Amino acid sequence: MSRRTVLSVIIAIAVTICGWSSPVLALGGPQLPLNELVPNFTLPTNTGDGEISLSDYRGQWVVLYFYPQDFTSGCTLEARRFQQDLPKYQAQNTQILGVSVDDVDSHREFCDAEGLTFPLLADTTGKVSKIYGSLLSGMSLRHTYIIDPNGILKERFLGVRPAIHSAEVLARLDELKDAV
Repeated sequence: MSRRTVLSVIIAIAVTICGWSSPVLALGGPQLPLNELVPNFTLPTNTGDGEISLSDYRGQWVVLYFYPQDFTSGCTLEARRFQQDLPKYQAQNTQILGVSVDDVDSHREFCDAEGLTFPLLADTTGKVSKIYGSLLSGMSLRHTYIIDPNGILKERFLGVRPAIHSAEVLARLDELKDAV
């Protein structure tokens, strides 16, 4: 285990024990604050015109989920669940965007193999994952963010369980929309 990983684990434990709340820290670093505008980004994708900007989805809810790697068991299960529930998200005017450090070719193969129809974004440098506090040792962590139609961060999920995650996100999305 690298020194950086050990330090990250120690920080995560200290944050949990001490109950620090501002800024929120996770294993991947400081988290963006809730109820504030999220930073825009543009990344290559396996769909459409080859690039997607977060701002392309203003006017819609966005589920922005980061995951470690295409074709791994947990990531495949999580993606399958999002795909299975895609009609429910679409009915709620919600776009799902997956992000990992894998390249566009890997995303294309993964989508083809798993029948995924939502975009996967290639953060090959890890820059966007880092901005969102979701990068550790060169890989995106399993974190999810719900962003409202105005680009405001409304919820975050850290330490995701792939088998039930999509259902959790849908339930929270319903709560957030009911509160508006």
